Amino acid sequence: MVFFARMDFSQGNLFGYIEDLQELTIIERPVRRSLKTPEEIERLTVDEELNDIERAVYLLSSGQDIQGTSVVANLPVLMRQNPAETLRRVLPKIREVLHVAGVEMQLTAAVSFLTVLQDESVSIHTYSHSFLHIILQNLEHRDAGVSNAWLETLLAVIEALPKETIRHEILNPLVSKAQISQSLQSRLVSCKIMGKLAYKFEAHIVKREILPLVKSLCQDVEYEVRTCMCRQLEHIAQGIGTELTKTVVLPELVELARDEGSSVRLAAFETIVNLLDMFDADDRSQTVLPLVKSFCEKSFKADESILVSLSFHLGKLCNGLYGIFTPEQHLRFLEFYKKLSTLGLQQENGHNDNQLQLQTLEQEKKYISVRKNCAYNFPAMIVFVDPKNFHLELYSIFFCLCHDPEVPVRYTMAISFYEVAKLLNSGVYTIHKELVTLLQDESLEVLDALVGHLPEILELMTTNGGENSGSESKLLSIPDLIPALTTAEQRAATSLKWRTHEKLLQKYACLPHIISSDQIYYRFLHRMLTIILTNNVLPVQKAAARTLCVYLRYNRKQEQRHEVIQKLIEQLGQGKSYWNRLRFLDTCEFIMELFSKSFFCKYFFLPVLELTHDPVANVRMKLCYLLPKVKSTLKIPSDKHLLQQLELCIRKLLCQEKDKDVLTIVKRTVLELDRMDISLDAFQKRFYENDLLDQEKERQEHLLLEMEQLEKEKQQSEGRSTNVNDKIFEKKRRDNKTSSVLAKSMTLSVSGSSSGTSAGKEDKKSKLVRSQSFSTQALHPKYSNIDKCPNKSTATGYTSSISGMGKSCMLSFTDDTFRTRSTGNSGNATFPSSSSLTTSRNSFNSADQKNNGNKESQSRKMSIF
Repeated sequence: MVFFARMDFSQGNLFGYIEDLQELTIIERPVRRSLKTPEEIERLTVDEELNDIERAVYLLSSGQDIQGTSVVANLPVLMRQNPAETLRRVLPKIREVLHVAGVEMQLTAAVSFLTVLQDESVSIHTYSHSFLHIILQNLEHRDAGVSNAWLETLLAVIEALPKETIRHEILNPLVSKAQISQSLQSRLVSCKIMGKLAYKFEAHIVKREILPLVKSLCQDVEYEVRTCMCRQLEHIAQGIGTELTKTVVLPELVELARDEGSSVRLAAFETIVNLLDMFDADDRSQTVLPLVKSFCEKSFKADESILVSLSFHLGKLCNGLYGIFTPEQHLRFLEFYKKLSTLGLQQENGHNDNQLQLQTLEQEKKYISVRKNCAYNFPAMIVFVDPKNFHLELYSIFFCLCHDPEVPVRYTMAISFYEVAKLLNSGVYTIHKELVTLLQDESLEVLDALVGHLPEILELMTTNGGENSGSESKLLSIPDLIPALTTAEQRAATSLKWRTHEKLLQKYACLPHIISSDQIYYRFLHRMLTIILTNNVLPVQKAAARTLCVYLRYNRKQEQRHEVIQKLIEQLGQGKSYWNRLRFLDTCEFIMELFSKSFFCKYFFLPVLELTHDPVANVRMKLCYLLPKVKSTLKIPSDKHLLQQLELCIRKLLCQEKDKDVLTIVKRTVLELDRMDISLDAFQKRFYENDLLDQEKERQEHLLLEMEQLEKEKQQSEGRSTNVNDKIFEKKRRDNKTSSVLAKSMTLSVSGSSSGTSAGKEDKKSKLVRSQSFSTQALHPKYSNIDKCPNKSTATGYTSSISGMGKSCMLSFTDDTFRTRSTGNSGNATFPSSSSLTTSRNSFNSADQKNNGNKESQSRKMSIF
């Protein structure tokens, strides 16, 4: 009743329904027509008892084209299985069929023949005897695509053929194929073959047998042949050497550069640029430079066809001819580059108001390509003018290219931004504003291109940031950096390009070495947690989780670390959504990778085990896969109680698990756990390297806590000293009317108490020096391994710690980790509680008091770092 109530059978609507039904029948008709008739099915049916060779012969003899194409495509497999029978029975059939085959089978055959050569199913002698003649027969196919496919196969075969075979089968017939009486396609093929043959024979053979053909084809009546031969002159020159290039190839290039055909001139120009290294100084100054100047002059006037190519090769050209330029020529080429960099923008910038012309779409595309090529050549032009002159000569062009209205130009600038920053080195501070501009670009393609080297760019800018590059003011070196970074992430998050967002989050893991811990905590860390909780793309969530763990790893305040850990456990590990609980397990994997074993056991071991009771099977299954890694974080006997908890949870899973898939994984995991060895508190040879890495991570975590405590003590001591000075000043003001003797005695008492206070605080000063050194050092990470310590360096740090020979604590930072060379009990410290931290501090104080005489030398050592 509901269905009929919704239907409207009025006359207008009824005709509408009929039209819809007719459209459906029209859609169905092609489907019915595509069905095979019984006769067609009979013709396509093959006897199942035939073997592969017999079936291939049958299909090539009486099958349809699509079946024959399938056999040709399967030729490499047949050659691997039964090469003798395939060569004897199948290949002759293929040769017959190819005479009348269509384009699809021809293209398939060319690819299959090349695959057989690459697979080395037969010897090269057998291949040349069986396959080479078929390839040569099909080279001049009437279809240009087929001809090019067979030519590519032949050029690959020439690489493997012996010289004698090439001479008899290819070079000798080539003499007649290159004659003017042959077809255009035949002469074009001959040009490409000669470019390949120049590498295979000695120079005298090339001079005697190939160069005469080359000269003939360079003078061919068809411009296509002259263009093709001109482009092969580069390969021929590299095959015959410098002397013959100077006497034979260069004159031909000069003549072709003045050819009436624009494509010939373009090919000649590009070949000259590619062969610059083979010309001596005289050839460059007397022959090449006048040609290049002529090209540049004509490019704007009569020959715009060369403009795009000229802009693409200009950087290579300027640096290749740098040694022969006069100052005037140097300035002329620089001005020419500047003109190309703004080509097509003059009207928008208010220039040439009296010469406004309507540009065609083709011209606009050409001008965009020219500016894009100028952006591509920008690093080369910095080398050309010298980085010291960048701000004076090229900064205005750099600004224009970074603000170009076309995305391809800005995209190219974003790709080359890192190269520009490396070249500028200490002058990199001049392009800070452009970095912020590109980070805020409206196109995500530009952002994606820039982010690829963002960690390296930011490192260069913070270490070479000009006057503001001091370690105490990292943020001052790049104004507006943090708003630009947050804006870029938000724009990537709201777009559909999740790969760009993932890449961005991965690269943001470098920020602990660029900006302060508090800035990361308030502007980025909570954002990462929000992404984990709300984003729907798994790779993005994992990238955010790992970056959050890196931020947590380098956070300088224990209160903030505890807050983040608590949120991870409550909002992810104990979250209502099973998806969040799965992400909690992913985060725990990153925690185990970045932090020490004791840190994971202290904060995350038991919350992970609680998920064995999770109501969702997928969560329990993922946990089972993670259990071996969880067990590897334990140390016996200190973590014996945690091992008992782990064994209890596994027994419950074995006894109570009802899901078959989970139970299978549990049984497999139990076997793997039984085979695992648990590391001991003491070092073992089997786990030596892993124990060293874990010891280093523990030491870093301990130092973070100790530094935080030292900074608090420093602030408190500064506050107390301020209060004492205020009280002394107030008392002096009240007692200013007393006798001078009393005033002097009071001054002496104050100075005596202050000297006693300074002597009592001498041990803390060395610690504060170390803390300041630690906090003010800019890390120099290798961002590809942001959280891993090299084994050799770790071993060195550990050995120096165990030796106990030194009494000073020096800190050095490399490879994204804090490597410590320290002595005393700090080398063996686990992740400390408050009591252990106090004990460690006391041990440092006692050691410092015993060696009070060496305080000055120790502080000097620390200040070096």
